[in-house]
Amino acid sequence: MDTEGLDPQKLHGAPPLMPWPKFAEWIGMGDEPIVVRTWVERGYLPSKKVGKRTMVNVVRLVQQLLDEE
Repeated sequence: MDTEGLDPQKLHGAPPLMPWPKFAEWIGMGDEPIVVRTWVERGYLPSKKVGKRTMVNVVRLVQQLLDEE
């Protein structure tokens, strides 16, 4: 996944785990949530299963983005 469009500063203040549909809204992809779900399924976004829910691991994602800089 090309993470150039994701700004770590935009993720500041996000909870450590976020349901993928809410994450899609958070990053401005609320009109295309299926894309975010596909990123999670393909492992492009770090995620964690909590019960039946798949959550985006925002803490890990921010760290990955900062490491790329």
